[in-house]
Parts: sequence; C-alpha cells; structure tokens
Amino acid sequence: MSEEKTEKPTPKRKKQARKDGQVPRTPELGGWLGLLIASLAMGPLLNHELDAIRTMMAAHLRAASDPSVSLALRMLGDAAHHVFLSLLVLGSMVLVIGVVSALAQGGFYLSPKLAKPDAKKLNPIKGAKRMFGPHAAWEGVKVLLKSSVVGFLAWGAVKAMMPLVGGLLPIGVVLHQVTAEISRLIMTVAIAGLVMAAADYAMMRRRIGKQLRMSHSEIKQEHKQAEGDPMLKGAIRSRQLAAARNRMIADVGTADVLLVNPTHVAVALRYDPEQGAPRVVARGAGAIAARIRERAAEERVPLVQDVPLARAIYRHCQVGQEIPRELWAAVAQVLAFVLSRRHAGQYGGEHRTPRRTDELPEVVARARRRRRDGDAGIPA
Repeated sequence: MSEEKTEKPTPKRKKQARKDGQVPRTPELGGWLGLLIASLAMGPLLNHELDAIRTMMAAHLRAASDPSVSLALRMLGDAAHHVFLSLLVLGSMVLVIGVVSALAQGGFYLSPKLAKPDAKKLNPIKGAKRMFGPHAAWEGVKVLLKSSVVGFLAWGAVKAMMPLVGGLLPIGVVLHQVTAEISRLIMTVAIAGLVMAAADYAMMRRRIGKQLRMSHSEIKQEHKQAEGDPMLKGAIRSRQLAAARNRMIADVGTADVLLVNPTHVAVALRYDPEQGAPRVVARGAGAIAARIRERAAEERVPLVQDVPLARAIYRHCQVGQEIPRELWAAVAQVLAFVLSRRHAGQYGGEHRTPRRTDELPEVVARARRRRRDGDAGIPA
C-alpha cells in the first residue's frame, strides 16, 4: 500500500518541479490584461489616429493640385513613420504586458525537459484520463463560463446602443456613443476575464500543490540524500577511527617511555629536545591501552608504572600535544631514569616509577587544542 502524501513539498522538491516545468501558470492572464489596457487606451489612440488620418487626407488633397515624385515619396515616408511608431507602441505594450503577467505568476523559467521527446506522452490511457479527467472538466467549465459572461455583457452593450439606431442623431454623436459603449464593453469583458484567469490560476496552483505533496518516507529519503545515509556515514566514521587508531598504535614504537595505570590507562611519551617539551604519541584506556602495551613490548619501549602521572597526562593531553608545564618536573624524573638505562644498553622491561612521591602539582585546565590528523576521532 502506497503511503499517503500529506506533507508540504520541500524547497528541493519545488526547485525540481520548476525545472520540470511543473509551475502554476495560466496563459489567459496576459491576454485579459492586454485587453484591459487596450480598452483603457482605445479612446486616446482612436482620437490620435483620427487626427492623423484627417491631416493625411488634407495633405493628399493639397498634393493632388501639384503632384510630384518627391512629394509622393515624402508623404509615403511620413505614413511609414507613423505606422512604425504605432506598431512600436503596440509591440512595447504587448511586451510589457507579457513580462508583467509572467512575473506575477512566478517569474521566467526554462524547462528543457519539456522539449525532450517522451514516449509516456503517447500513452493512450493517460491521454484518455487527460481528456475525461477533472482537468478536462475544469477546462470545459471555463469555456462555458467565458462564453456565457462574454455573451451576457455583449447583449447588454448592444441593447444599450439600440436607441442610437434610426438616424435621428448626427453621425458624429453616434460614432462617439458607439465608441464609448465598445470601450466600456471591452473593459467590462477584460475585468471579468481577469477574475476568471485569477480563479484558473488558483485552481492550477492548488492542483500542482497537491501533486507535489510528499509522504514521510519521501521526506526522510530526501534528507538522507542531502545529509548522507547515517549508516554509511557511521561506517566511514568507523573506518576513519580504525585507521587513526592503527596509526597511533604504530607510533608507539617511536616513544621513549610508556606510562601505565597499571593496566587501565596507557600513555606513550616521546622527547625531542629540538621540539621542546615531551609530547604524547599514543594514549588509550581499556582495550586500546592493552594494545598499546603489546605494541610497546614488541618495540622494547620501557614501561613505567606511575598511576597519578599516567592519569594526569591522560586527563589533560591529547595525542600530539605537549605535556602541561606543571608536569614537566615529574616527567623529567621518569625520562632521566629511562635514558640512563638506555645508555647502559638496557631496553624495554616493566619498571616502577623512580619518583619518590605520588603527589603532583595541580594542572591548570586549558582549552583542548585541535587534534592532528593522526588522532582525529580517537575516543578518550
């Protein structure tokens, strides 16, 4: 059973739908808006054109008394210039209307996917659903509604102009009244069309919004794709930890001494006079401490049992960090003991701490430095 889609679409789903051309849009909005602007501009435009025609006719009559080729060419150029300006005004008006209607419905978008051939579009079953489905029913209702509204408004305009028929009024008055009634009719039809276009846009927006709804499983799957599968990320994290831990265990062979507590904690230290204070090359507790002890035995790294010192360094240091200044004196005693045995040719072995007291100075807490790549992610 398919899961019910009750959740709102995510921004990623909306963006993908926009790429696929699934955007609420009605082509009628631009047409009705253009018709409304044309009705508003009809009066001034008609008066301007009538004045231009009168001027042109008067010029033609004057030219008939003394015709010439240059005069005819000049008059032809004036007429062409007038036609060009008229077409420019109308074209600009159509362009502006198209831009405004597109921006009002979500802006411009290009959908190359819609231009690609798709065999699914030739499916007769889906074609029948489109012809007899809810969308087709809504299109039929729109056609009937538009026809009824336009017919009703046209009949009202014709009925209002009937008293003008009969020849009792001057032709100028009749033309003025007819022009006003036609402009009013076009404006009324355009306003009604805009209302119907807004209703059509609302229906398309609701239908597409319903199509874009998502189920809980789809949202979870999208989240996994965006953030990464938690199981896969966990596996990668485990491998990274294992690799870092193996590198740390391998570095035990470079240590000068291994401090233990006596079996639960192990901290390997290396001292290089050129680098300053001794540094921690490996640290661990429990099973990791046991592996560090085994590696130290294999590499013949001396093991010194010093419970308080091992605990203090383990608590305050990460792999790659220098030991705290407060512990320099205690560590120096241990290193002096180890180095003296090395000079005597003695390596490895397990020893008790050469320090005569278990007391250590209090270590001031410090912000943990950023871990190096070698110990990143190694648990304490």
